[in-house]
Amino acid sequence: MSNVSDDVLSIERLIPAPPQKVFDLWTDPEKLVQWWGPEGFKIPAHALDVRPGGRWRTTMKSPDGSLHTVSGVFRTVDPPNRLVFTWAWDDDKGLRGHETEVIVTFHAAPGGTRLTLVQQNFENAASRDNHGKGWASTFNNLERLAA
Repeated sequence: MSNVSDDVLSIERLIPAPPQKVFDLWTDPEKLVQWWGPEGFKIPAHALDVRPGGRWRTTMKSPDGSLHTVSGVFRTVDPPNRLVFTWAWDDDKGLRGHETEVIVTFHAAPGGTRLTLVQQNFENAASRDNHGKGWASTFNNLERLAA
């Protein structure tokens, strides 16, 4: 994980599968729920409309039973190269909070796909760092499923 500034998170990971398979794991709802969220989390509810302008929403259930809902809109869907979407957590009243933008790229590399995620427009470094920990754990799930 490398942090360029307080409001930008950048993560790179080699995923042991070709770009099209990794892209499909991000865009097929039935595949996404198998790896989405930090280790130990489950996805009891999800909706994905994977097209530019399409909305997405997932609810993650933590090991302690608490629910965390995040949603956004797809801005770019370029299979199997790139996804761009917005990201905002719901608060306790179901209202969307501060919105960030996530850019995910998929490049063929020896051993699989070089996945790069850039999430930007964080409110502060603490929020950026918390998301970095979440994505790192989530990518462990993705890596296991792709293998």
